[in-house]
Amino acid sequence: KLDKVKRAAKTGNKEAQKEEAVLTAIKAGLETGTSVRALDFETDDYNDYVKPMQLITDKPVLYVCNVDESSAVSGNAYVDQVKETVKNEDAEVLVLAVGTEADINELDDYEERQMFLQDIGLDEPGSSKLIRSAYKLLKQQTYFTAGVKEVRAWTITIGDTAPQAAGVIHSDFEKGFIRAEVIAYNDFVSYGNEAKVKEAGKMRVEGKNYIVQDGDVMHFLFNV
Repeated sequence: KLDKVKRAAKTGNKEAQKEEAVLTAIKAGLETGTSVRALDFETDDYNDYVKPMQLITDKPVLYVCNVDESSAVSGNAYVDQVKETVKNEDAEVLVLAVGTEADINELDDYEERQMFLQDIGLDEPGSSKLIRSAYKLLKQQTYFTAGVKEVRAWTITIGDTAPQAAGVIHSDFEKGFIRAEVIAYNDFVSYGNEAKVKEAGKMRVEGKNYIVQDGDVMHFLFNV
């Protein structure tokens, strides 16, 4: 592709000249072991030339270091090496003691599991950290629907509007969206149930432009 663009650039094609500069920078970076995601591009150049190629080293990455129990909190020399290697990638490095946590998960009692986690200096399971970090990396979040029979979590993209979130359940919900009744997650936890949330005036009615927040409990009204 670079050769083709170079030929076009030599004819004086301004667009080809811009693309040549971008492709040359990518090639130089890859030849020195630098991932595309660690390179700096103007926003327009990235959107026009880099993003459409869907290069592997441009994909977001989460590094997970599996360590022994003694290194679960502060890591070790190997973790430090990983962090040093990827310091220019703006990537998160997670430290998990997978073997230890697997043993802890064999315990049936939740309180016991929490106690053992605390004994090794952790306040939550590594799986929770991994899920949260993966969601953040992929720009995803969760909202909930709750009925008499079940409570369900739905995955959406950060920035989605209420109709877009409704469309994850069924396309008819998005097409015929009227409004959404919304309870913030923290309010639902604080008050304990929907009735008490309503009594406290914490349930909101939102329209088509509402940007769904992580953890929202939602009920959609629609008509098709």
